[in-house]
Amino acid sequence: MLLMLEDYLTLLKALHDQLGRTIEGLPVAALDWSPGPDMNSLSVLIAHTAGAERYLIGDVVGRDPSGRDRDAEFRARGLDAATLSAQLDAALEHSRAVLEHLTLPDLEVRRVMPRRDGRQVTVAWALGHALEHAALHLGHAQIVRQLWDQRPPSA
Repeated sequence: MLLMLEDYLTLLKALHDQLGRTIEGLPVAALDWSPGPDMNSLSVLIAHTAGAERYLIGDVVGRDPSGRDRDAEFRARGLDAATLSAQLDAALEHSRAVLEHLTLPDLEVRRVMPRRDGRQVTVAWALGHALEHAALHLGHAQIVRQLWDQRPPSA
């Protein structure tokens, strides 16, 4: 694997590890809790982060269709921390497999984003967006966890 892609994978894994720590030790009720209207639960944030990574790196970069149901990610409920962590692990492992086969010239190749009406992006853009997206939702998840931890006992 290219050194820069090894570094990329290290960053992506670090985000996954932080997501895992964010949900660690929480009961399903906490994972399904939403701090307010139009705000996502930890279950949704984890399911969506894993699904988006699988889509961007798997479907777009690796041209390996996942059959992703994006809407279902936003209905994720009743999943325990181990199940959510397994989703992250599976996405990371698939990403690792895709990255192992990329070459430097591949980063400039254009790929079609199947969910975006044929929009084309470079492999480098899709990889960058996958990292950015995971980091954004890690921040959301950390805030939801803080709100859960600080809620009044009766909430």
